[in-house]
Amino acid sequence: MSDDLLMMLLADARLPVAGHTQSGQLEAAVRSGLTAGQVPVFMRSRLASVVRVEAGTAVVALHRLRAGLPLEPVLDAWAARTPAAPMRDTSRTLGRALLRLVRRLFPDSPHLAAVAGLERPCRPIVLAAAAATGGIAPASLGRLVAYDDLQTVASASLKLLPLDPLDATSWVHDLLPEAERLATEVAPLTDPQHIPAPSAPQLDLWAQTHAHTTRRLFSA
Repeated sequence: MSDDLLMMLLADARLPVAGHTQSGQLEAAVRSGLTAGQVPVFMRSRLASVVRVEAGTAVVALHRLRAGLPLEPVLDAWAARTPAAPMRDTSRTLGRALLRLVRRLFPDSPHLAAVAGLERPCRPIVLAAAAATGGIAPASLGRLVAYDDLQTVASASLKLLPLDPLDATSWVHDLLPEAERLATEVAPLTDPQHIPAPSAPQLDLWAQTHAHTTRRLFSA
């Protein structure tokens, strides 16, 4: 399988890894008054914060997997940069589902075996193992993380807000250059200490609030 085709597979919304249960904090934001016209700003803010951390984590993990280095420092760096416990729990839940899938696709991968040995690996580290197995380049991995997040929020917006599906598609299209810049910026990272550490207190607050909400459409 070519790396491009593997990227398309991993970015497919039909992938059975519970992606449909996620809104990327959009549901909590809408409940707090976010309007349809503000969703692109919301998506951009995620690219600048949460997604930057996850993309950097994935790229550094990819480097360490290929170099045969331990992954625990990457997992620790990611956790330190993800202060909201619900967001850490969500990433680990999605990571477990993704690991189950990619181990089915690549049962003999030593990279996936290494990740499986971690205690509750997060999703970006599992993505890194899939990338290492499939020969995906660092920039392509960063691009995948960014694109997947844009699509997650756009898809959730169609269920949460009265809007034209063409609008959601346009939002993703218009933010692709920013996703590309993010991928380019994180591609050279190799050291866990250099994983970006932007602050996103409002996203953290929405994640905390949503975790205690009993009436919700998405799990996060």
